[in-house]
Amino acid sequence: MLQHIRPAIVMIIAMTVITGLAYPLAMTAVAQLVFPYQANGSLIRVKGKVIGSVLIGQEFTSPRYFHPRPSATTEPDPKDPTKTISVPYAADNSSGSNLGPTSKALVSGVQAEAAKLARENPATAIPVDLVTNSGSGLDPDITPAGALFQVPRIAKARGLPDETVRRLVLAHIDPRFLGILGEPHVNVLELNLALDAVNP
Repeated sequence: MLQHIRPAIVMIIAMTVITGLAYPLAMTAVAQLVFPYQANGSLIRVKGKVIGSVLIGQEFTSPRYFHPRPSATTEPDPKDPTKTISVPYAADNSSGSNLGPTSKALVSGVQAEAAKLARENPATAIPVDLVTNSGSGLDPDITPAGALFQVPRIAKARGLPDETVRRLVLAHIDPRFLGILGEPHVNVLELNLALDAVNP
């Protein structure tokens, strides 16, 4: 009987060491050598202090800044753990809203966001990414149209010419990867940092 059990035990131990220790350590070492910035979270530092990541959105509500996509992430309510409350961009609880196209909550949420944006920039079509959640709830990027839509509000709040803010947006558009993969996009945190550099 032992001769039948021994190979199974040896295989379990060997595969645990290979796939549970050796492989993860080797991949971590390679990532640290070849892609250290990405392997450590693509963190953005200002004056040595970490202020965020290129990969995770942050909530900006001031009219002086570009706003990201709405976020549907939630956290347990500290006052009542049986309930949840909205906590935008909660990186430890990434999730979409899971609301379908016929959901009244989804429709009313989109309508509320659209009404707010229509007051902000009444003569312009509202880009869909400014009124809909991303699948993860953590999307750090918006479309170029979503950024350009916000230019008049930001220019007014900062006392800058529209064209100055518009040029800043155009300079921060990341094109399709290799010219064919993905869509052009703008990282909101990076754009806001560039905006502060121009107009603190």
